[in-house]
Amino acid sequence: MSNVDAQELAKFSALAHRWWDKDSEFRPLHEINPLRLDWIDDLASLRGKRVLDVGCGGGILAEAMAVRGATVTGIDMASKPLGVAQLHALESGVENLDYREISAEALAAEAAGTFDIVTCMELLEHVPDPASTVRACATLARPGAWVFFSTINRNPKSFLFAIVGAEYLLKLLPQGTHEYARFLRPSELARHVRDAGLALNATQGMSYNPLTQRYRLGSDTSVNYMFACRKPG
Repeated sequence: MSNVDAQELAKFSALAHRWWDKDSEFRPLHEINPLRLDWIDDLASLRGKRVLDVGCGGGILAEAMAVRGATVTGIDMASKPLGVAQLHALESGVENLDYREISAEALAAEAAGTFDIVTCMELLEHVPDPASTVRACATLARPGAWVFFSTINRNPKSFLFAIVGAEYLLKLLPQGTHEYARFLRPSELARHVRDAGLALNATQGMSYNPLTQRYRLGSDTSVNYMFACRKPG
């Protein structure tokens, strides 16, 4: 439990029953999910792969990857969102999907080098020690595996867009969802990736247009961004 923030767990647990409501506080996750899913699938090819989704929450990405043909394990330390994820998978008839209440660090101690693909999306900005999570993801990946991260850059623009805009003006997210000091610059995440023995293969930005109310992928990493990494084989 050393790399878990109890307040963060409580915050997302309180909203767990709304996780699959596409008009709820989790609407942004539903809207960005096809973008990040396609990016992962295009690079790593999900079908037939053994995949781990770290910080899976209510299972939006984990379930989508299972539908694409992967055998997916989703892990999280918040029991209520996991319960919602399990129920939704049952109702959806998705069978190649399993959920566990365990930290990435604890799972790494028992299942090192197990997974073909590891995803850790929108989690690093919510844990006390993101470098520890990155190391655990690297340990869990088999040689040659893909490891994906997504998080939020730390700069004045990201404060304006991700906190002031998203939480207070546009109300896309509940107030207090993010803490600016925990945002990670790409250079910082790249250092964590290198220190964990991973090679950074690709970087992708994600932006939101408040006029069209749509997200899109592109080269702009000033707010939201994703890393695709490989573990040397």
